Amino acid sequence: MQDKLVKIEQEAVAAIECSSSLKELEDLRIKYLGRKGEIQEVLKLLPSLPDDTRPKIGQLANDVKNKIKLLIDGKVNNASREDTAKKLKAEKIDITLPGTGIVKGRLHPITKTFDEIKQIFTRIGYSIADGPDIESNWNNFEALNFPPEHPAMDMQATFFVEGGQLLRTHTSPVQIRVMEKTAPPISIIMPGRVYRCDADITHSPVFHQVEGLVVDKKITFADLKGTLTYFMHEMFGKERHVRFRPSFFPFTEPSAEMDVECIICNGVGCRVCKNTGWLEILGAGMVDPNVFKNVKYDPEKVSGFAFGMGIERIAILKYGIPDIRLFYENDIRFLRQL
Repeated sequence: MQDKLVKIEQEAVAAIECSSSLKELEDLRIKYLGRKGEIQEVLKLLPSLPDDTRPKIGQLANDVKNKIKLLIDGKVNNASREDTAKKLKAEKIDITLPGTGIVKGRLHPITKTFDEIKQIFTRIGYSIADGPDIESNWNNFEALNFPPEHPAMDMQATFFVEGGQLLRTHTSPVQIRVMEKTAPPISIIMPGRVYRCDADITHSPVFHQVEGLVVDKKITFADLKGTLTYFMHEMFGKERHVRFRPSFFPFTEPSAEMDVECIICNGVGCRVCKNTGWLEILGAGMVDPNVFKNVKYDPEKVSGFAFGMGIERIAILKYGIPDIRLFYENDIRFLRQL
């Protein structure tokens, strides 16, 4: 038994010294020190030995086992250090090379325009309201005084979904939702996505709007004009002229469209403004009494104004973008210019 242990020790030492990889060392660990290894097989025979030789053989087996373990651990540590050194040498960084730098991200022009509009209106006391993209016919049309035969309710202009609902064609339904739950006074803007069956260089089936609503006692058209003139001057500069033209919207009476002096030609006349010197920017008007009645407001006691603008149109004018489709192509070259 003693000779067998000495032989195991000699073989193990020789094999460990000749090993050249971590895998070989692990195989040797299993061969000599594993639960079914050669040292363990010797220890299983100890009970059959005479009492006077058993302690001596047991001590020798433990000594051989510890020696093999120390040799393997030492070789493993050396091999690990060598592997690390090789990796460091192979993966070293050449600090003489010029740095690549980090490309900074950019806000999308629609996001930038949204943020600027929100900041302008919140500075003068407006709060921000939101609503769902999928709306009922009542909130989107009927409560806003659209007659049943209105062309906006035709399939060519509106995306209808199952259950008689539709994708909102403007953010005005949020006005109805807020007024149904909130008593005046109200001063809100309502930014969000809207959907219409339309697509060309100036229209997109999915685009963004910001609408506004003010309701209180003794609100007049002068309040509307003052608010929107202030907004346009903050957005495009105080030197920019604006004008209001009579118009028609089902949910406002009287109604108006607001024009801003052409950003491209400064009012002289060009292809963009069709040589008029003006660009249509938004629609607005005093809230129709029928809309107030639909939300249980008394039009004899309160009045208000509403307005709505397309974010893409504002961004096109502010940044001089020729095609609305550029907003949605996510071309990094386009975004970097802004």
